[in-house]
Amino acid sequence: MANHALMANAIRALAMDAVQQANSGHPGAPMGMADMAVALWGDHLRYNPANPHWFDRDRFVLSNGHASMLLYSVLHLTGYDLPIGEIKNFRKLHSKTAGHPEVDVTPGVETTTGPLGQGITNAVGFALAEKLLAAEFNRKSHDIVDHHTYAFLGDGCMMEGISHEACALAGAWHLNKLIALYDDNGISIDGQVKPWFIDNTEERFKAYGWNVIGPIDGNDAKDVSKAIAKAKKEESKPTLIICKTTIGKGSPNRAGTAKAHGEALGAEEITLTREAIGWPYPAFEIPAEVYADWDHKDAGAKTEAAWNEKFAAYAVAFPDLAGEFTRRMKGELPKNFHQVAFDTVVAAHTKGETVASRKASQLALEAFTAALPEMLGGSADLTGSNLTNTKSTAALRFDAKTGAVVMNVPAVEAKQGAEDEAKPEAPAEVPHGTIGRHINYGVREFGMAAIMNGVALHGGYIPYGGTFLTFSDYSRNAIRMAALMKRRVIHVFTHDSIGLGEDGPTHQSIEHAASLRLIPNLDVWRPGDTAETAVAWAVALQNQSRPTALLLSRQNIAYAPKSELGDISRGAYVLSEPETVGLKSKKTAAVIIATGSEVPLALAAQKLLAAKKIAVRVVSMPSTTTFDRQDLAYKKAVLPKKIPRIAVEMGCTGGWWKYGCAAVVGIDTYGESAPAPELFKHFGFTAENVAATVEAALRD
Repeated sequence: MANHALMANAIRALAMDAVQQANSGHPGAPMGMADMAVALWGDHLRYNPANPHWFDRDRFVLSNGHASMLLYSVLHLTGYDLPIGEIKNFRKLHSKTAGHPEVDVTPGVETTTGPLGQGITNAVGFALAEKLLAAEFNRKSHDIVDHHTYAFLGDGCMMEGISHEACALAGAWHLNKLIALYDDNGISIDGQVKPWFIDNTEERFKAYGWNVIGPIDGNDAKDVSKAIAKAKKEESKPTLIICKTTIGKGSPNRAGTAKAHGEALGAEEITLTREAIGWPYPAFEIPAEVYADWDHKDAGAKTEAAWNEKFAAYAVAFPDLAGEFTRRMKGELPKNFHQVAFDTVVAAHTKGETVASRKASQLALEAFTAALPEMLGGSADLTGSNLTNTKSTAALRFDAKTGAVVMNVPAVEAKQGAEDEAKPEAPAEVPHGTIGRHINYGVREFGMAAIMNGVALHGGYIPYGGTFLTFSDYSRNAIRMAALMKRRVIHVFTHDSIGLGEDGPTHQSIEHAASLRLIPNLDVWRPGDTAETAVAWAVALQNQSRPTALLLSRQNIAYAPKSELGDISRGAYVLSEPETVGLKSKKTAAVIIATGSEVPLALAAQKLLAAKKIAVRVVSMPSTTTFDRQDLAYKKAVLPKKIPRIAVEMGCTGGWWKYGCAAVVGIDTYGESAPAPELFKHFGFTAENVAATVEAALRD
């Protein structure tokens, strides 16, 4: 490298100028971490600005995403397609330099960060995916998967609880290619953090099983570079490098203060800063020699070319593996996927089993995990209740001494959940050379959700993970981030209603289905039987640009007879017409819309009404979000105009009025602790009450 000071000051200048022009942003952290960036990008990071998506590049995550101008400056300086005009447009409408980094918007940005703590958790997911792909695909003398994941994080990330969840798992998983650099500047928005942040961070991370380096001088690029080099030699632990820095470094009157954190320095202070750091150039002007020092286009092209040669040799030696690796990194499903999905749905329909939809989910997973080696599942300590494990997905384990992925672990029976649940069938032997594909996340719902985001962003796996629906609240912001980033992540939420019974209102999901449906770009499915559940899984696996939430019951649900299966994937379909219950010549008087475990209830009410010569259509709507995307003609065909509609769902009623319902049988209060049958009667989830509600709507 050439002149460290000039390279770092280029970041400082761009950061303070861009924030000043936007009159909005965070100049202090980029100015304080500039030397850290010089060390990482200049000496260690493997990347190619001309091809941001080259597979074996190192991944970088800016967990303290408010420091976005650090990342934008480096991307611009090193040669990514981020011209100076975009730096000038910082925080402006439709620019590539949003207030916080956004994946697929800015070339070189690996994940969308902003909510503190999620970035470092995404980084854990990146590092996990790298380690598992290496175990699956690397062969002797053919290490095609061999890259590091780096993350910058600050005090805010350290304080957020999710960092505890994720970093503890990183230690348990021996993610030695994860290197986190902690910007320890002691400042947050409210000022010096000492009164409220007294953690011994070094001891905390050592307790997690991390290698800890420092504290070092984070404003000395050479010291930081040496620390990174040392971290890269670690063979079994992730590394935290504690970098003592000065926020707003270079600013005579703002450095080391909260004033540097979240507001522009001001024209006068910027002038003083230019003088203090010896930067005589006008705003947004970078001298040619500094661009030359930063430029990485030629070096990046050579690094990628070397890997391309390595992969070409791998493809000759292992053509099938190379083809499979390429398919998975593209996110494409196997060529036989549609046949597998068709066979799975038809088998469910043919058998017509009466099981809980969580069990129906496991039945579908048995078929899909056997056919899709990229499916990587897990549960937040509720495997025996969520039923996310299958015969094809042994538990993921790591060697306690070496940290290596343990290969060929046989699948085992899940331990019992809190409630009475039949154990899975005896596991089958796993094929030679396979990794465990079911993760025990422990009681870490938020960490699980954000780690899955990182896995999906990295590529090579389709992550899914389970917990109770009521605990989706803990995962909520990571679910939102998956929807915002348009990533295929599948959440398995069981115990979806008052049907879980005695655990009571703390565990009974009332508002959760409705609130999840409000998240843009999130598909929410509440299937009513085995066929609908299989379809839900098939659709989720094909959703390359949106996450999915599957809401599944604890209690058994009777299979609903169907004349055809094709329209289930459209989110709602006509399940039963009046003629199905003997009213051939009667005009349809009302439509009952039901989801999940309430579908059999709607069918029972239909029969009661038929006995009174009231003709009712029953519509099953397993996915309101999917149905809402259908064309108007299909919507009208399923829900005809001028016919009263009555919705039935064990949850808040608010979301149903948009369908023009005359009435909703739902719950707008919290539940109670009692056996499920008693609760159903208490809250009016009986065929008689549904039928009476329909009659009342018709009278009105």
